[in-house]
Amino acid sequence: MDASEDNLPGIRSLLDPREVKLNLLLLLIPAAVVLELRGDHGPAFLASMGAIMPLAWHMGKATEEIAMRTSESVGGLLNATFGNAVEMIIASLAIWAVYQDPTVQDTMLLLVQASLIGSILGNLLLVMGMAFLWGGLHHATQKFSARASQTNGSLLLLALVGLVVPTVYASTGGDHPNVVQLSHYTALLLLLVYGLQLLFQLRTHADLYAAEGQHDEVPMLSQREAMGLLLVATLLVAWMAEILVGSIGHAAGEYGLPTLFIGIILVPVFGNAAEHFTAITVAGKNKMDLSVGIAIGSSIQIALFVAPAMVLLGWALGVPLTLQFGIFETVATFLAVLVTNFIIQDGESNWLEGAMLLVTYGILALAFFFL
Repeated sequence: MDASEDNLPGIRSLLDPREVKLNLLLLLIPAAVVLELRGDHGPAFLASMGAIMPLAWHMGKATEEIAMRTSESVGGLLNATFGNAVEMIIASLAIWAVYQDPTVQDTMLLLVQASLIGSILGNLLLVMGMAFLWGGLHHATQKFSARASQTNGSLLLLALVGLVVPTVYASTGGDHPNVVQLSHYTALLLLLVYGLQLLFQLRTHADLYAAEGQHDEVPMLSQREAMGLLLVATLLVAWMAEILVGSIGHAAGEYGLPTLFIGIILVPVFGNAAEHFTAITVAGKNKMDLSVGIAIGSSIQIALFVAPAMVLLGWALGVPLTLQFGIFETVATFLAVLVTNFIIQDGESNWLEGAMLLVTYGILALAFFFL
């Protein structure tokens, strides 16, 4: 270990519940395991979902610690890769469950698609809305890079085309085999755009995305501790996600919750809670470029990377996951992208705009509950 790292607070400080209250929820990990072994699938679902919150926070923190010791480009790529790791793990396990047992195909594929759409809606409406509201209560008007926001808005519209076209094609009478093929090739093109976006953001136009305050941060962990924490947290998230995926059918029946509501609202909110908290906190500190970047950047990663990657994983395993979403989910995503683009185009925010985004999210959440 480098001598300069001897005086770092270390992993004990990061895991101390007196320092990080979220660590108290780590007690839900053994609770979820015991409940699952006893066959109490409903409570196991709730416990595993709650346990994912602190684990996701530790994954994010470990990634930040590793990124501090790398170049800006590598650090950005690390954050892009692990920023939506929870969604990727849950979706991958659901697809694997279909591969092993085709009888659960309808429920699992609905969960995958719903969690992807829910992550986009949650980031654009809930997270950005709370960030604008919280920041606006502390600062009358806040500014962020209009150029970067407009570029990101264009990427969101492009990603929306990739989600809408297969749905519209299917609704106009397209055969399902053709929808599957269309989804496969569209996924490849979306991944290509994601690669170009990374090149644009990390290399050719990195100055547009430079978030204030990034270089003022002081590491808390050594490099070895950060990598160990990332590995352990990822494995535990995978374990909790396996319990969550396996118990979702029981939970839906036991608590009377529609699978669509669980996938679109509950799973993304709990899975991304730590990242959401970060976006809201930095907004209160008037670091709006960073806050908006977290919210919109995460949505772009879901639409251009995670969703296409899951479609290709399904293709490799022979699981017919497509980019054909329900009409209501597609319309909801279109409205979210449209409203977000209108609000961010001037590069300014206030608490009223935050309230409008939150109201939009609330209306959609109610609709998904009653759907």
